[in-house]
Amino acid sequence: MKGSTAYTSIQKRGLHIGLLPEMAAAVNPTTPIHLDHDLEVFPEAGRRLTVAQYAEHVDDLAARLWAAGVRPDERVVIYKTANADHWMLAAAISRIGGVVVNLSPALDARTVGILIERVGRPTLLTDGTKLDLLADVPLADLTRRVLTSAGDRPGATSLAELAGAPRVKPVVRPIDEAAVITHTSGTTGIPKLVVHTPRTQGIRLVPQWRLLSLMRKKETVAIHVPFVHSRMVAAMSLALLKEYPVLLMRETDPAEVAETFLEHRPALIEALPNSLMEWEHLAEDPRAPFGSVKVFSSTFDAIHPGTMSKLLKASDRRGALFFQIYGQSEVGPAVGRAYFRRSAHKANGRCVGWAMPFGAARVRVVSRDGGRPTEHNPGRIEVAWPGLAKSYFGEQERYDSNRKGEWWGTGDVGYFTRLGCLHLLDREVDMVPGVRSSLEIEDVVLSKLDELTELVVVQGPNSEPVPVVCTVGDRPLDLGRWRAAVADFPQLADPVQLPQAELPRTATLKVQRLELARRFEKQLQERA
Repeated sequence: MKGSTAYTSIQKRGLHIGLLPEMAAAVNPTTPIHLDHDLEVFPEAGRRLTVAQYAEHVDDLAARLWAAGVRPDERVVIYKTANADHWMLAAAISRIGGVVVNLSPALDARTVGILIERVGRPTLLTDGTKLDLLADVPLADLTRRVLTSAGDRPGATSLAELAGAPRVKPVVRPIDEAAVITHTSGTTGIPKLVVHTPRTQGIRLVPQWRLLSLMRKKETVAIHVPFVHSRMVAAMSLALLKEYPVLLMRETDPAEVAETFLEHRPALIEALPNSLMEWEHLAEDPRAPFGSVKVFSSTFDAIHPGTMSKLLKASDRRGALFFQIYGQSEVGPAVGRAYFRRSAHKANGRCVGWAMPFGAARVRVVSRDGGRPTEHNPGRIEVAWPGLAKSYFGEQERYDSNRKGEWWGTGDVGYFTRLGCLHLLDREVDMVPGVRSSLEIEDVVLSKLDELTELVVVQGPNSEPVPVVCTVGDRPLDLGRWRAAVADFPQLADPVQLPQAELPRTATLKVQRLELARRFEKQLQERA
């Protein structure tokens, strides 16, 4: 089976991640998969695998899960320490017809308990560390059984004890039934559980398949996104089907990242915007850890032009580009655009792209007040295509309230330019009175002040726009330089400096703006 044949099969029958490793091994069993950390569930496996070995491990885990009592249609919540074995375990659950429910290891015990209850007595697959964290959650009442991938605990069944279990035949889920459930970032409260089907997952691969065609050679693809995220399904699937060597990364420390890139020399890096911001100073490393990169790719959130420019200039590859995708867990990739070395620094960071060809999503901007959506009167961004998530698990009414026929409301506001570029100005819930776009202010100021590692404009207790800043090494902000940089934004209140570690973030490292605003409101109440 060739990679293109496997891809065509997925478009017809849907994407079943439980079958994907076996399909990829049939295409090329020697395709390498490298890790920057050890697998907890297979600590003896090492950090260098072939796709054939990977498929064998998935089949082994599927047998152990079956021996533990997991059966088709059963929902299995995975909540464990961040590790590349998460995707391997998810594939094993899928392989025996189970429904994977991915929960981020960044979620706290209370939130996990609420989500487990919403799922309705699932099997919980966790590890000793996370099980200790859940000590006050009534798991005996909320779950059908508890399994551990690493670390034995009383009352839980260890997968290690089930080694050597008889292998079982794959079970293929119906194309339009739930297959993988992920969750939203939770920037506004308890995350929503997003239901993906084999059909919707397969459809989302279509526009991205063409993007990867830009890479003519079978060079290494480095993936640094949360292992629990729906984006991981697409990134891993595309790389394996294209027979690209894969580098699965967990570590975030810039020094370790530099060593990893120097060892593996990736041609494509997919990472979170905030991770790329944290790594951008590596562009000054004389060893050129980004020298081999042909394509930088990012989704989840808009990225600042200055970061893109620094990364592209650090590449030694001719025609290097940064491809940004705008989308959500509910919609997949909606629009995208490429940035190039000579022009990235001049790009308007609010222009998130154009509709992608080859059967991708349709996007429209709907008026909020009856007037035509424009730069000064932005409208609501909506998306329509067959790749939309099927529902919110346990919250169908909430899902239905956000969908109008085929159109899904993203919660973002923006407008289209005359050239058809979608400009994203803000999340509607994050809009601040008197500010056209908080994100635009952040782009401009970050481009002027290299000492800033983060800038977030949120609504203060008196509806004023409050800039929250973090600096390199948490050094005190130079107020003179700050005032010069924000001269065009007189509506801003005085800056509030926080240590980087104190910023409330989601699982995908987005800053929780509403939580910051609530903190300021609480501080005002305490002073009163």
